[in-house]
Amino acid sequence: MVKITIVGRVMDGLPLAQGPRYVNEENCSSFLCYKQQGEFILKEISRGALIPSKMTIRIDHHSLNYLIGNGVCFMALCDSSYPRKLVFHYLQDLQKEFEKFDNGVVGKITRPYSFVKFDGVIGSIRKQYIDTRTQDNLSKLNANREKELEIVTENISEILQRKRNSEISERLPATTPEPASPIWGSPLLEVIALKWTPITAIVAVAAILLWASLVLKDDFII
Repeated sequence: MVKITIVGRVMDGLPLAQGPRYVNEENCSSFLCYKQQGEFILKEISRGALIPSKMTIRIDHHSLNYLIGNGVCFMALCDSSYPRKLVFHYLQDLQKEFEKFDNGVVGKITRPYSFVKFDGVIGSIRKQYIDTRTQDNLSKLNANREKELEIVTENISEILQRKRNSEISERLPATTPEPASPIWGSPLLEVIALKWTPITAIVAVAAILLWASLVLKDDFII
């Protein structure tokens, strides 16, 4: 059963419309939690952290499924036992209906969930997917049964961990190379080097010549 539906704009992560609530009042806190997680996923999509155009995200005993098309994200939270194939048929139906609206009007929306015209559309389409045993839904399930949906699946915990790691990396200062010791770059060291390098070279040459002469002398003596 589809419990939460969110339609959002990929460009800025703004939620445009939502379906009616289908969570019991006693689970109000759970509803808000799942809704916030859906909005979080929408933001992650908008900043490019989630690349796949289709995805299933496991959240507790539920699955959050999304489909992206023409810059719009269609998202549905369902029980984990609900057929994933039907969920994506539901999202595709939402996409087809959404494309009937003027893109110019949709692009001007600035407040979250203010595209209320589409809320009714969500409710109408959702009713068609409540009972998975209807002839229409069974036909959708049985069509191309040999071909499984190629959809990336992740746990919400993995996505949250990547988000935390990204935030930690952004807060860390950029590493800079350690400056060279001021002693080795000092003018005084340059003066000493210029003064003593020739003398050292002369002394080294003289020592080599002296050693060579002693060796030759010893050879003659032998």
